Amino acid sequence: MTAASGAVGPGARGRMVGMESIQTEREDKFDVDADFQLPVLASLVPADGALVSSETHLTSEYFDTVGHDLLRRGITVRRRTGDSDNGWHAKVPAEKARTEIRLPLGSGATSAVPDELTEVLRGAVMGDELSAVATLTTRRTVHTVSDPDGAVIAEIADDEVSATLIGGATGPQWREVEVELGPAGSESFLKKAGKVLIAAGARPSAHPSKLDRALSVVREVPADTGVRLLTDYLDEQVQAIVAGDVYLRRGLDPIHSTRVAIRRYRSTLRVFSSVFEDEPSAHLETELSWYASILGKVRDRQVQRARFAAALRELPPEWVLGPVASRIENDLLAEQIRYRESVMAELDGDRYRALLTMLSLWSRGLPIDGEVGDRSLVKLARKAGKKAIDRTRSAVGGTDDEALHRARKAAKRARYAAELVAPAVDKKVSKAHIKRFKTIQEVLGEHQDAVIAAEILRTLGARAGATAGENGFTFGVLFERERRAAESARDEASQLEF
Repeated sequence: MTAASGAVGPGARGRMVGMESIQTEREDKFDVDADFQLPVLASLVPADGALVSSETHLTSEYFDTVGHDLLRRGITVRRRTGDSDNGWHAKVPAEKARTEIRLPLGSGATSAVPDELTEVLRGAVMGDELSAVATLTTRRTVHTVSDPDGAVIAEIADDEVSATLIGGATGPQWREVEVELGPAGSESFLKKAGKVLIAAGARPSAHPSKLDRALSVVREVPADTGVRLLTDYLDEQVQAIVAGDVYLRRGLDPIHSTRVAIRRYRSTLRVFSSVFEDEPSAHLETELSWYASILGKVRDRQVQRARFAAALRELPPEWVLGPVASRIENDLLAEQIRYRESVMAELDGDRYRALLTMLSLWSRGLPIDGEVGDRSLVKLARKAGKKAIDRTRSAVGGTDDEALHRARKAAKRARYAAELVAPAVDKKVSKAHIKRFKTIQEVLGEHQDAVIAAEILRTLGARAGATAGENGFTFGVLFERERRAAESARDEASQLEF
């Protein structure tokens, strides 16, 4: 099944890159028994909408490394035949969804993954070869739900699956149901469809993909509940980092999502430092900081370009003297392109490959120093929360911009720690803590953005003032605007309830 959507994240449109198409799919999977009776789906069809059913037979040959590195990172590569979905598909995590890179069947023989795919997956496989690991045959009954205009809301697929493993060995057989959003679909539809299926006896799938189930992947579950919390949270961040590698190699823009994943990982190393072995933890934190810094140089220019363009649109036209917009755009865009090229060069460098190797090793087994219980992690998360509150209270009462920046970073660490321990905390309490620290982070983030923007404007204004035919007046206006925005954010922070 496919959903017409985006290149990297949910909500974007499908696009072409080279000879391939890129789409985002958002689906929920359910395990069902062989005798499961699919419920009546009429309640999911809007007034004047339509429900159309069809049947097809699919054959999907899956490829991975010997160590199943792609599967570990939530990535699947397959060669599909049997319906309009024929072709090569690489599915990569994209937040709650997955981005699917698609190539025609002619791009590769049955036994060889196309060069276009192996190239973008270099970081994910770390130089290992991709070979066939399983073939799945599926008898699929698709129920397509459309709105009154004929746009697809979702496809509900009832699949009977049989797996054949390497060497022709017979693998497992099972039945599952997938609900995948179409162009007119929404998260609320997924929730409603899930309730209908669960009421009929379906269960949220225990496997993230058909390949995972076909290989009957056995994961070592840590005995300590605290280690499980750490492992699950950190693995989620590594999936996002590796997915960012794939998107970068495709010329897409995963800079922000990759940096967020790195921040969450680094925050975990900091807040819960006492549970990790000191030397490997410190080394990994240093390398993550290095990679985040080179990505940050790109992201900062992206943010400021958008910020300044919006500010200029709000100024009276008579206040915009000279080629201010082009000066800002050209200077910052040139820097952004230069830093992006630096990032791309690092993707094939030894230091970056070593970082990916470290992350892979940590995913196979965290260097834990002693036993870790969920209660000890909750205690450390609360400590991080108290530190964030104390730093914010102290900072808002002064005039030190750097103190507010440190408070913001502390709030982010407290937020991420609250996310990590959420499964071990009362749901309402957890949501309240996450919301509180997110609010502090956003308010102080606006202050930091304004401070940085003012400094950039000061530099650009001085440059314009020294250039014949340009006028620094508008840069001064924008500078004052950012200075006031910083003051406003400080005032807002002082009004927060701690």
